[in-house]
Amino acid sequence: MPVLQLDGIRKTFNPGQPNETEVLHGIDLTLHRGEFCALMGPSGSGKSTLLNLIGLLDRPSAGRLLIEGHDTGALDDAGLTRLRGRSIGFVFQYHHLIGAFSALENVMMPALLAGGRPDAAMRARAAELLGRVGLAAKRDQPVGSLSGGQQQRVAVARALAMRPALILADEPTGNLDTKSADDVFALMRDVNRADGTSFLVVTHDPRLGARCDRTVRVVDGKLVEDAA
Repeated sequence: MPVLQLDGIRKTFNPGQPNETEVLHGIDLTLHRGEFCALMGPSGSGKSTLLNLIGLLDRPSAGRLLIEGHDTGALDDAGLTRLRGRSIGFVFQYHHLIGAFSALENVMMPALLAGGRPDAAMRARAAELLGRVGLAAKRDQPVGSLSGGQQQRVAVARALAMRPALILADEPTGNLDTKSADDVFALMRDVNRADGTSFLVVTHDPRLGARCDRTVRVVDGKLVEDAA
């Protein structure tokens, strides 16, 4: 079963209004378990809109979007929230960590949002993930005191907290120096290979895109390239 399946996805803003604009024009895309795919294209091509749809932060105007076989068009907002929390992890260019919270507390956040009160299992999972990304010694430090590269490692650990099938990474190395960017990218590849987690990575960096197993390119709201 594909982790992600898009069939004829369209997105129109301001439908029925004089300024109605269709920004995605029938996108077809399938992502299988364990794939590491780059999503590329110029600014204004529709990448961000597409990522918002895949992340279940918005709904398509037409077409079918399935996550792990679940037809998202059949779900209400609460169902979308549950599916997003269980099946999708997010890594952003701006890590969106809570600076006053410790690294451990930040990694626990998805589990807290899903389950409420912190418990030993949540703490153990967060500690395990921080060890995995090389930050076991930093677990109790406020993330505001960490370097940019370390903060992004915490963000990767947080994205893995609920064992999602799919990680959406939006310019995850865009704010990092070359070495930190390479380290974070290598970390994501390690997770991909060890766990079979699928990655869809939005990047403008052709150097990073070339290191992905597959490249999907969107131009003017259309998928114009899908190459391994």
